Amino acid sequence: MITKDCTGLACPQPVMETRDTITANPGEAVEIIVDNEAARQNVTRFLESQGYGVTAETESERKIIVRGEPGACVIEAVEASKGPDAQKIVVFIPAACLGEGEPELGAKLMLNFLKTLPEFGKDLWRIILVNSGVKLASNDSNTLPVLKALENSGVSILVCGTCLEYYGLIEKKGVGQTTNMLDIVTSMHLATKVVRV
Repeated sequence: MITKDCTGLACPQPVMETRDTITANPGEAVEIIVDNEAARQNVTRFLESQGYGVTAETESERKIIVRGEPGACVIEAVEASKGPDAQKIVVFIPAACLGEGEPELGAKLMLNFLKTLPEFGKDLWRIILVNSGVKLASNDSNTLPVLKALENSGVSILVCGTCLEYYGLIEKKGVGQTTNMLDIVTSMHLATKVVRV
C-alpha cells in the first residue's frame, strides 16, 4: 500500500497529491492521511470517481486515514445520456445574497434566483457554492429545499470545503458534495457556459 501524508496541506493540495500518487502507482492501494473533514470528503470523492473503493478511519482530531482500493467500485458514467451538442451550464455563486445593498433584500433575491434556475432546463449541469455562498446549503437555510429539489432533478451541487470549514458548517451541510478548488476549476473548464451570480 502506498502512503501519502497530506496533513498541513491547504485545499486543493490533498486531492492533487492523491491524483499524482495514483497516477505514479497505477493499480496500487493507497492510504492518504489528511487532517480535516473537508479534505477527507474531497479525497474520498476523488478516489471514488477514479474507481477506487474507499474507507476512512479517524485516528485523532487531526489525523484521518483515507484508504483506496483500485477497481473496487464502478465509475459513474458522466453525462452519458447527453448528446455532443448538449450545453453544460455552471452557475457560480460566491455569496449568500444576490447583489449589493440591503442583506435582507439580497437574501430574497437569491432565493428567487435559485427558484428560477430550472428555466435552464437540462442544460443546467452544476451549481458551485463558495465563500458565504456555502451558507445556502446549510440545514438552517431557507434555500435548502430549493437546492435539494435541483439536486434531485439531476443538477450537481458542489460546496467548497475550505469555505464550509471557515464558517463552521461542515456538519451543517444539508445538500451537495463537499468540493475543492481543483474540482471548481475543472468544472469551469468543462462547462460550455459559466454564469457568475
